[in-house]
Amino acid sequence: MNTELVYMEQGELTEYPTAVQELQGRTTLILPATIFYPQGGGQPYDQGVITGAKGTFRVDEVRNIEGVVHHIGLLEGEMTPGEEVVCQINAERRALNSRLHTAGHVLDMAVHKIGLGWQPGKGYSFPDGPYVEYTAGFEGADLQVVRAQIDQMCADLVEQDLPVHTQFMERAEMEKVLVHVPDHLPENRPARVVFTGDYGIPCGGTHVKRLGEIGTITVRKMKMNGEVLRVSYLVGE
Repeated sequence: MNTELVYMEQGELTEYPTAVQELQGRTTLILPATIFYPQGGGQPYDQGVITGAKGTFRVDEVRNIEGVVHHIGLLEGEMTPGEEVVCQINAERRALNSRLHTAGHVLDMAVHKIGLGWQPGKGYSFPDGPYVEYTAGFEGADLQVVRAQIDQMCADLVEQDLPVHTQFMERAEMEKVLVHVPDHLPENRPARVVFTGDYGIPCGGTHVKRLGEIGTITVRKMKMNGEVLRVSYLVGE
């Protein structure tokens, strides 16, 4: 049975009661539902603790393996299947990762609003150097001029403090309202779309509630790598 991903609809939760589904030795814990984000989509995993009556499981890493979320770390004390436990994520780490990840959405939104027509590709929102890659539409652009335009548009969007919300949509509906719909999305079931204001991006990550929570967004570097343009950015307070 696949793990219920509670954070997909309740991303603000940092604590959540559930029960032990399975223990694999003392290093892997599986739950029926979790608020821990498993690494993926260019965003790092959550960390934290899962606490029971007689033991605490320290969560160092989280992975989604064929729909089942594996909480990987170390159990101190004892836990048994069926036992009630409480998940507590590292809220500071989650907040930083959410700011960095949402900033990538704002970058895409800024590119669209400026009218550049760039085709977004891979996004990477790890703290060691977040970036968004674009695969088409930037030929002939004066990157120094564009860089200043993106910085200004990002600042304007953050200052507007637009709300961030999610909605599950069928692919056909996405194609009517979104600027870009990735090819890999399923045809036969709804997928999650994250909207910053009225700009939507299909995404399974975690996000801030309003853009003002991000802080400043600054383009650090633009670099061509073959036919791909990588736009690296910084997020400040």
